[in-house]
Amino acid sequence: MKIVIAEKVSPAAEALLKEESRWEVLTSEQVDGKLAAHLANADALIVRSAVQVTAALLEPARKLRVIGRAGVGVDNIDLEAATKKGIAVMNTPGANAVAVAEHTFALMLALARHLCRADALTRAGRWEKKSLQGTELRGKTLGIAGLGRVGMEVARRARVFGMEVIAHDPFVSTTVARELGIKLASLDEVYAAADYLTLHVGLTPQTSGMINAAALAKMKKGARLINCARGELVEEAALAEALRSGHLAGAAVDVFTEEPPKSSPLLALENVIATPHIAGSTREAQEAVGYQIALQVKEYLKRGVIQNAVNVPSVSHDEYAQMQPYIVLAERLGSF
Repeated sequence: MKIVIAEKVSPAAEALLKEESRWEVLTSEQVDGKLAAHLANADALIVRSAVQVTAALLEPARKLRVIGRAGVGVDNIDLEAATKKGIAVMNTPGANAVAVAEHTFALMLALARHLCRADALTRAGRWEKKSLQGTELRGKTLGIAGLGRVGMEVARRARVFGMEVIAHDPFVSTTVARELGIKLASLDEVYAAADYLTLHVGLTPQTSGMINAAALAKMKKGARLINCARGELVEEAALAEALRSGHLAGAAVDVFTEEPPKSSPLLALENVIATPHIAGSTREAQEAVGYQIALQVKEYLKRGVIQNAVNVPSVSHDEYAQMQPYIVLAERLGSF
Protein backbone atom coordinates (compact mmCIF):
# COMPACT_ATOMS: atom_id res chain seq x y z
CA MET A 1 0.00 0.00 0.00
CA LYS A 2 1.13 3.54 -0.73
CA ILE A 3 -0.30 6.48 1.19
CA VAL A 4 0.45 10.04 0.11
CA ILE A 5 0.07 12.75 2.76
CA ALA A 6 -0.03 15.91 0.66
CA GLU A 7 -0.33 18.39 3.54
CA LYS A 8 1.13 18.42 7.02
CA VAL A 9 -0.64 16.37 9.69
CA SER A 10 0.34 15.60 13.26
CA PRO A 11 3.26 13.26 13.99
CA ALA A 12 0.79 10.93 15.71
CA ALA A 13 -1.20 10.63 12.48
CA GLU A 14 1.91 9.81 10.47
CA ALA A 15 3.03 7.29 13.10
CA LEU A 16 -0.35 5.53 13.01
CA LEU A 17 0.01 4.84 9.29
CA LYS A 18 3.69 3.92 9.57
CA GLU A 19 2.80 1.16 12.04
CA GLU A 20 2.06 -0.91 8.96
CA SER A 21 5.60 -1.97 8.07
CA ARG A 22 4.69 -2.98 4.52
CA TRP A 23 3.04 0.33 3.72
CA GLU A 24 4.87 3.17 2.00
CA VAL A 25 3.90 6.44 3.65
CA LEU A 26 5.00 9.66 1.94
CA THR A 27 4.83 12.81 4.08
CA SER A 28 4.18 16.31 2.74
CA GLU A 29 7.92 17.03 2.83
CA GLN A 30 8.63 13.99 0.67
CA VAL A 31 5.89 14.87 -1.82
CA ASP A 32 7.74 18.14 -2.50
CA GLY A 33 5.56 19.52 -5.29
CA LYS A 34 5.37 16.24 -7.22
CA LEU A 35 1.91 15.16 -6.09
CA ALA A 36 0.61 14.03 -9.48
CA ALA A 37 3.60 11.76 -10.03
CA HIS A 38 3.26 10.19 -6.59
CA LEU A 39 -0.47 9.57 -7.09
CA ALA A 40 0.14 7.41 -10.16
CA ASN A 41 0.60 4.33 -7.94
CA ALA A 42 -0.94 5.51 -4.66
CA ASP A 43 -3.76 3.76 -2.81
CA ALA A 44 -4.68 6.69 -0.55
CA LEU A 45 -4.36 10.47 -0.48
CA ILE A 46 -4.65 12.65 2.61
CA VAL A 47 -5.18 16.41 2.25
CA ARG A 48 -6.28 19.38 4.29
CA SER A 49 -7.80 22.46 2.57
CA ALA A 50 -4.97 23.91 0.46
CA VAL A 51 -4.45 21.13 -2.08
CA GLN A 52 -6.98 21.23 -4.92
CA VAL A 53 -7.92 17.67 -5.82
CA THR A 54 -9.14 18.20 -9.38
CA ALA A 55 -10.28 15.78 -12.06
CA ALA A 56 -6.97 16.37 -13.85
CA LEU A 57 -5.01 15.45 -10.72
CA LEU A 58 -7.04 12.26 -10.29
CA GLU A 59 -6.82 11.18 -13.93
CA PRO A 60 -3.47 9.31 -13.64
CA ALA A 61 -4.31 7.96 -10.15
CA ARG A 62 -5.43 4.55 -11.38
CA LYS A 63 -4.97 2.71 -8.05
CA LEU A 64 -6.35 5.40 -5.75
CA ARG A 65 -9.08 4.02 -3.48
CA VAL A 66 -9.63 6.71 -0.87
CA ILE A 67 -9.14 10.44 -0.30
CA GLY A 68 -9.06 11.53 3.32
CA ARG A 69 -9.82 15.18 4.12
CA ALA A 70 -8.41 16.24 7.50
CA GLY A 71 -11.24 18.64 8.27
CA VAL A 72 -14.86 19.10 7.31
CA GLY A 73 -15.26 21.05 4.07
CA VAL A 74 -14.60 19.09 0.88
CA ASP A 75 -15.02 21.92 -1.64
CA ASN A 76 -11.34 21.53 -2.59
CA ILE A 77 -12.08 17.99 -3.86
CA ASP A 78 -13.84 17.21 -7.13
CA LEU A 79 -16.39 14.79 -5.71
CA GLU A 80 -17.91 13.97 -9.09
CA ALA A 81 -14.53 12.99 -10.53
CA ALA A 82 -13.65 10.95 -7.44
CA THR A 83 -16.99 9.14 -7.48
CA LYS A 84 -16.69 8.30 -11.18
CA LYS A 85 -13.33 6.67 -10.46
CA GLY A 86 -14.75 4.71 -7.51
CA ILE A 87 -12.72 6.67 -4.95
CA ALA A 88 -14.24 7.05 -1.49
CA VAL A 89 -13.92 10.57 -0.05
CA MET A 90 -13.96 10.86 3.74
CA ASN A 91 -13.80 13.85 6.07
CA THR A 92 -13.62 14.32 9.84
CA PRO A 93 -16.78 16.05 11.05
CA GLY A 94 -16.73 16.83 14.73
CA ALA A 95 -12.99 16.62 15.30
CA ASN A 96 -12.68 20.41 15.31
CA ALA A 97 -16.21 21.24 16.46
CA VAL A 98 -15.17 22.59 19.86
CA ALA A 99 -12.45 24.74 18.31
CA VAL A 100 -14.87 26.31 15.82
CA ALA A 101 -17.55 26.80 18.48
CA GLU A 102 -15.08 28.53 20.80
CA HIS A 103 -13.87 30.80 17.99
CA THR A 104 -17.48 31.65 17.17
CA PHE A 105 -17.99 32.72 20.75
CA ALA A 106 -14.73 34.64 20.82
CA LEU A 107 -15.93 36.65 17.83
CA MET A 108 -19.38 37.12 19.33
CA LEU A 109 -17.90 38.48 22.56
CA ALA A 110 -15.50 40.69 20.62
CA LEU A 111 -18.46 42.20 18.76
CA ALA A 112 -20.52 42.67 21.91
CA ARG A 113 -17.71 44.38 23.85
CA HIS A 114 -15.93 46.20 20.98
CA LEU A 115 -12.71 44.42 21.95
CA CYS A 116 -10.74 45.05 18.75
CA ARG A 117 -11.50 48.77 18.74
CA ALA A 118 -10.84 49.01 22.48
CA ASP A 119 -7.43 47.42 22.03
CA ALA A 120 -6.52 49.72 19.12
CA LEU A 121 -7.63 52.90 20.92
CA THR A 122 -5.85 52.00 24.15
CA ARG A 123 -2.60 51.28 22.29
CA ALA A 124 -2.99 54.66 20.56
CA GLY A 125 -3.14 56.38 23.95
CA ARG A 126 -6.88 57.10 23.85
CA TRP A 127 -8.79 56.20 27.04
CA GLU A 128 -12.32 56.18 25.57
CA LYS A 129 -14.51 54.31 28.03
CA LYS A 130 -17.82 55.95 27.02
CA SER A 131 -17.63 55.15 23.32
CA LEU A 132 -16.73 51.54 24.10
CA GLN A 133 -19.80 50.67 26.16
CA GLY A 134 -20.83 47.17 25.13
CA THR A 135 -23.77 44.86 25.63
CA GLU A 136 -24.21 41.55 27.43
CA LEU A 137 -24.95 38.28 25.69
CA ARG A 138 -27.28 37.29 28.51
CA GLY A 139 -30.89 37.64 27.44
CA LYS A 140 -30.04 38.08 23.77
CA THR A 141 -31.31 35.75 21.05
CA LEU A 142 -28.78 33.70 19.12
CA GLY A 143 -29.92 32.48 15.73
CA ILE A 144 -28.11 29.42 14.38
CA ALA A 145 -28.28 28.26 10.78
CA GLY A 146 -27.25 24.60 10.91
CA LEU A 147 -27.31 22.34 13.97
CA GLY A 148 -24.58 19.90 13.06
CA ARG A 149 -21.74 19.15 15.44
CA VAL A 150 -20.47 22.74 15.47
CA GLY A 151 -23.92 24.28 15.67
CA MET A 152 -24.80 22.06 18.63
CA GLU A 153 -21.58 23.03 20.45
CA VAL A 154 -22.38 26.70 19.87
CA ALA A 155 -25.94 26.21 21.14
CA ARG A 156 -24.72 24.54 24.34
CA ARG A 157 -22.40 27.44 25.08
CA ALA A 158 -25.08 30.00 24.29
CA ARG A 159 -27.43 28.45 26.83
CA VAL A 160 -24.71 28.65 29.49
CA PHE A 161 -24.33 32.36 28.69
CA GLY A 162 -28.06 32.83 29.30
CA MET A 163 -28.97 33.36 25.65
CA GLU A 164 -32.17 32.30 23.96
CA VAL A 165 -31.40 30.00 21.03
CA ILE A 166 -33.47 29.74 17.87
CA ALA A 167 -32.22 27.58 15.02
CA HIS A 168 -32.99 26.18 11.61
CA ASP A 169 -31.98 22.68 10.59
CA PRO A 170 -34.39 20.43 8.68
CA PHE A 171 -32.56 17.30 9.84
CA VAL A 172 -32.80 17.88 13.61
CA SER A 173 -35.82 16.57 15.50
CA THR A 174 -37.86 18.73 17.83
CA THR A 175 -37.11 16.24 20.64
CA VAL A 176 -33.35 16.73 20.34
CA ALA A 177 -33.76 20.50 20.08
CA ARG A 178 -36.05 20.63 23.10
CA GLU A 179 -33.54 18.71 25.23
CA LEU A 180 -30.95 21.39 24.47
CA GLY A 181 -33.33 24.28 25.00
CA ILE A 182 -33.37 25.22 21.31
CA LYS A 183 -36.42 26.51 19.45
CA LEU A 184 -36.59 25.21 15.88
CA ALA A 185 -37.93 27.61 13.27
CA SER A 186 -37.82 28.51 9.60
CA LEU A 187 -34.84 30.45 8.28
CA ASP A 188 -36.94 33.58 7.90
CA GLU A 189 -38.04 33.30 11.54
CA VAL A 190 -34.43 32.86 12.63
CA TYR A 191 -33.36 35.92 10.65
CA ALA A 192 -36.12 38.05 12.17
CA ALA A 193 -35.53 36.98 15.78
CA ALA A 194 -31.73 36.91 16.05
CA ASP A 195 -29.66 39.53 17.82
CA TYR A 196 -26.70 37.45 16.69
CA LEU A 197 -26.85 35.15 13.67
CA THR A 198 -24.17 32.50 13.26
CA LEU A 199 -23.75 30.23 10.23
CA HIS A 200 -22.84 26.55 10.56
CA VAL A 201 -24.04 24.94 7.34
CA GLY A 202 -22.04 23.23 4.64
CA LEU A 203 -21.50 24.82 1.25
CA THR A 204 -23.95 23.39 -1.28
CA PRO A 205 -25.74 24.83 -4.33
CA GLN A 206 -28.68 25.48 -2.00
CA THR A 207 -26.69 27.36 0.67
CA SER A 208 -24.33 29.30 -1.60
CA GLY A 209 -25.18 32.99 -1.25
CA MET A 210 -27.89 32.30 1.32
CA ILE A 211 -27.01 35.53 3.15
CA ASN A 212 -27.92 37.97 0.39
CA ALA A 213 -29.64 41.36 0.36
CA ALA A 214 -33.07 39.77 0.80
CA ALA A 215 -31.98 37.70 3.80
CA LEU A 216 -30.18 40.64 5.40
CA ALA A 217 -33.28 42.81 5.02
CA LYS A 218 -35.20 40.26 7.12
CA MET A 219 -32.76 40.60 10.03
CA LYS A 220 -33.60 42.98 12.84
CA LYS A 221 -31.90 46.39 12.85
CA GLY A 222 -28.75 46.33 14.97
CA ALA A 223 -28.20 42.58 14.68
CA ARG A 224 -24.75 41.07 14.20
CA LEU A 225 -23.57 38.27 11.90
CA ILE A 226 -20.84 35.69 12.55
CA ASN A 227 -19.54 33.37 9.82
CA CYS A 228 -17.03 30.65 10.68
CA ALA A 229 -18.37 28.21 8.06
CA ARG A 230 -17.73 29.04 4.40
CA GLY A 231 -17.21 32.43 2.78
CA GLU A 232 -19.43 31.60 -0.18
CA LEU A 233 -22.47 31.45 2.09
CA VAL A 234 -22.45 35.26 2.22
CA GLU A 235 -22.75 37.79 -0.57
CA GLU A 236 -20.03 40.13 0.68
CA ALA A 237 -21.21 43.22 -1.22
CA ALA A 238 -24.71 42.90 0.24
CA LEU A 239 -23.33 42.41 3.76
CA ALA A 240 -21.04 45.42 3.37
CA GLU A 241 -23.99 47.58 2.34
CA ALA A 242 -26.06 46.40 5.33
CA LEU A 243 -23.16 47.30 7.62
CA ARG A 244 -22.52 50.71 6.01
CA SER A 245 -26.20 51.64 6.21
CA GLY A 246 -26.37 50.74 9.90
CA HIS A 247 -28.99 48.04 9.38
CA LEU A 248 -26.52 45.59 10.91
CA ALA A 249 -24.38 46.74 13.83
CA GLY A 250 -21.45 44.48 13.07
CA ALA A 251 -20.11 41.30 11.57
CA ALA A 252 -17.28 38.90 12.35
CA VAL A 253 -15.97 36.67 9.59
CA ASP A 254 -13.36 33.95 9.64
CA VAL A 255 -13.96 33.00 6.01
CA PHE A 256 -14.17 34.84 2.70
CA THR A 257 -15.39 34.16 -0.82
CA GLU A 258 -11.78 34.48 -1.98
CA GLU A 259 -9.00 33.38 0.35
CA PRO A 260 -6.84 35.19 1.07
CA PRO A 261 -9.20 38.09 0.30
CA LYS A 262 -7.77 40.59 -2.18
CA SER A 263 -10.66 42.99 -2.64
CA SER A 264 -13.34 42.14 -0.08
CA PRO A 265 -15.43 45.23 0.77
CA LEU A 266 -15.71 43.92 4.34
CA LEU A 267 -12.08 44.66 5.13
CA ALA A 268 -12.63 48.41 4.72
CA LEU A 269 -15.30 48.57 7.44
CA GLU A 270 -14.60 49.38 11.09
CA ASN A 271 -17.59 47.37 12.31
CA VAL A 272 -16.16 44.14 10.87
CA ILE A 273 -13.83 41.78 12.70
CA ALA A 274 -11.85 39.55 10.36
CA THR A 275 -9.70 36.51 11.06
CA PRO A 276 -7.79 34.37 8.51
CA HIS A 277 -9.80 31.12 8.49
CA ILE A 278 -8.45 29.97 11.85
CA ALA A 279 -11.63 28.86 13.63
CA GLY A 280 -10.60 25.22 13.53
CA SER A 281 -6.91 25.93 14.04
CA THR A 282 -6.16 24.94 17.59
CA ARG A 283 -3.38 22.56 18.50
CA GLU A 284 -5.89 20.09 19.87
CA ALA A 285 -8.18 20.25 16.83
CA GLN A 286 -5.39 19.92 14.30
CA GLU A 287 -4.02 16.88 16.08
CA ALA A 288 -7.50 15.40 16.29
CA VAL A 289 -8.45 15.84 12.62
CA GLY A 290 -5.11 14.46 11.43
CA TYR A 291 -5.26 11.42 13.68
CA GLN A 292 -8.92 10.75 12.91
CA ILE A 293 -8.46 10.82 9.13
CA ALA A 294 -5.35 8.63 9.39
CA LEU A 295 -7.37 6.12 11.42
CA GLN A 296 -10.26 6.19 8.94
CA VAL A 297 -7.95 5.69 5.96
CA LYS A 298 -6.16 2.85 7.74
CA GLU A 299 -9.43 1.12 8.63
CA TYR A 300 -10.61 1.42 5.05
CA LEU A 301 -7.43 0.05 3.50
CA LYS A 302 -7.13 -2.82 6.00
CA ARG A 303 -10.75 -3.79 6.58
CA GLY A 304 -12.94 -1.95 4.08
CA VAL A 305 -14.61 0.06 6.85
CA ILE A 306 -16.03 3.32 5.48
CA GLN A 307 -16.44 6.11 8.04
CA ASN A 308 -17.65 9.67 7.42
CA ALA A 309 -17.75 9.23 3.65
CA VAL A 310 -19.33 12.07 1.70
CA ASN A 311 -19.83 10.31 -1.66
CA VAL A 312 -20.62 6.71 -0.67
CA PRO A 313 -22.59 5.18 2.23
CA SER A 314 -20.63 4.73 5.44
CA VAL A 315 -20.14 1.14 6.62
CA SER A 316 -19.20 0.29 10.22
CA HIS A 317 -16.78 -2.47 11.19
CA ASP A 318 -19.63 -4.78 12.27
CA GLU A 319 -21.63 -4.08 9.11
CA TYR A 320 -18.60 -4.77 6.95
CA ALA A 321 -18.00 -8.10 8.70
CA GLN A 322 -21.55 -9.15 7.81
CA MET A 323 -21.23 -7.91 4.23
CA GLN A 324 -17.76 -9.28 3.51
CA PRO A 325 -18.82 -12.72 2.17
CA TYR A 326 -21.16 -11.03 -0.30
CA ILE A 327 -18.46 -8.55 -1.33
CA VAL A 328 -16.05 -11.42 -2.01
CA LEU A 329 -18.74 -13.22 -4.02
CA ALA A 330 -19.46 -10.08 -6.06
CA GLU A 331 -15.75 -9.61 -6.78
CA ARG A 332 -15.44 -13.22 -7.94
CA LEU A 333 -18.51 -12.97 -10.14
CA GLY A 334 -17.19 -9.73 -11.59
CA SER A 335 -13.90 -11.35 -12.51
CA PHE A 336 -15.46 -13.73 -15.06
